[in-house]
Amino acid sequence: LGEYSALAAAGAISLSDTARLLKLRGQAMQRAVPVGKGAMASLIGPKTDLALAEEAARAGSAAGVCVVANDNNKGNVVISGDKAAVDLAIEKAKELGARAIPLNVSAPFHCPLMQPAADEMAAALADAKIIAPAVPVVANVTARPETDAEVIRRLLVEQVTGRVRWRESMEWMATEGGVTRFVEVGSGKVLTGMAKRIAPDAEALALNTAEELEAFAKSL
Repeated sequence: LGEYSALAAAGAISLSDTARLLKLRGQAMQRAVPVGKGAMASLIGPKTDLALAEEAARAGSAAGVCVVANDNNKGNVVISGDKAAVDLAIEKAKELGARAIPLNVSAPFHCPLMQPAADEMAAALADAKIIAPAVPVVANVTARPETDAEVIRRLLVEQVTGRVRWRESMEWMATEGGVTRFVEVGSGKVLTGMAKRIAPDAEALALNTAEELEAFAKSL
């Protein structure tokens, strides 16, 4: 939900359209792949990086679709695709020194198997009102700030099947983007932990309650 939330916060998409599009996207992704056909797995450990995950995914591709879905940070990369292909990739990843954890997900997100969902979203987004955001929004697909409404529309379609380039996005913001503080709003601190690993010189904090959010807002 992150990129849609960011676009709504930046005024590029109305809150009502954001909710409607996210509901459609969720339904489309569930329809795209029969239950049990796809799988995802998290490759973790000190030896895990994008290169290792890509090598494992290439090995898995001998049994079907298998790609890197989420490049979270060094030590945490997610693969996605056909179940048989992901299982094969897991074995290769273990040979390369990574640990692998199959994920309990309802579909293989962010991989080519989601193309039917991307097609549905292309039709839905074609009619959605999208305007230039008040501030640049770093896109999952490009890991760069985007401000053009039509580019954003296209990238929202591409993100259904495309890789989430989280590590690269955070690296860009912490360097070229000049971001010195990252704030995670919601339940948990997973993204805050990732931010600290990717950008150790930046401040990273999580706001998990309404009281914390209110106190933070008053401090600005």
